[in-house]
Amino acid sequence: MTRDGPRAELTSAVEPHLTAEAARWLSEARERIAATADAAATVLPAVGRRCGRGPLDAAGPGPAGWSVDDAARVLLLLELPCTGDTLAARLTDLYRYGDAGERRGVLRSLAAFDAELGDGALPLVHDALRTNDTRLVAAALGPYGGARLADHAWRQAVLKCVFVGVPLAVVDGLDRRADAELARMMADYAQERAAAGRDVPADVAMFLDDPPAPDTRSLESPDREV
Repeated sequence: MTRDGPRAELTSAVEPHLTAEAARWLSEARERIAATADAAATVLPAVGRRCGRGPLDAAGPGPAGWSVDDAARVLLLLELPCTGDTLAARLTDLYRYGDAGERRGVLRSLAAFDAELGDGALPLVHDALRTNDTRLVAAALGPYGGARLADHAWRQAVLKCVFVGVPLAVVDGLDRRADAELARMMADYAQERAAAGRDVPADVAMFLDDPPAPDTRSLESPDREV
């Protein structure tokens, strides 16, 4: 994948949400970053204020679940005039020193850079998955993480989604990568939930042939007469 495809898709998705002033600012900011990668560190923090933070139209051409500032940040990152290890180092710095929105933008951009980065940005994915920020976890399991995470790490990440409430619908490649071991992990989790008298989440139940019912006895006092 080259940068041209994602650039065209995101431009079409974000432009209808921008005022004339915001569109002008975004265009000039893209030019600044294309001229010098250092400009990204000062431009990215202003994206939400300049372009807005509303959702992209789910019925439009943009990716589902993205916000306007997500798309604008990725558009800016696509202008970085570097590749390979230099690109990985630049994205790492932007992620490390950025706020949650900037980090999410870096994670969202990785799919467009996949061929240029190889596994060079996997440390960023692992870092995001160690957080309890649901939007970072979701972004980490986009196409880049979904394709490049090792099997064990990917299964643990899917289970992490269940723990923190990230819908499994956002996990890229779930149908492709789900296997018997993930089903076993989900079954163990379902049994723990049921034994504690809790419902089994629908995202877990879909992995099971016969989801266990909650054990209501666990909710009773041991001194209660029956």
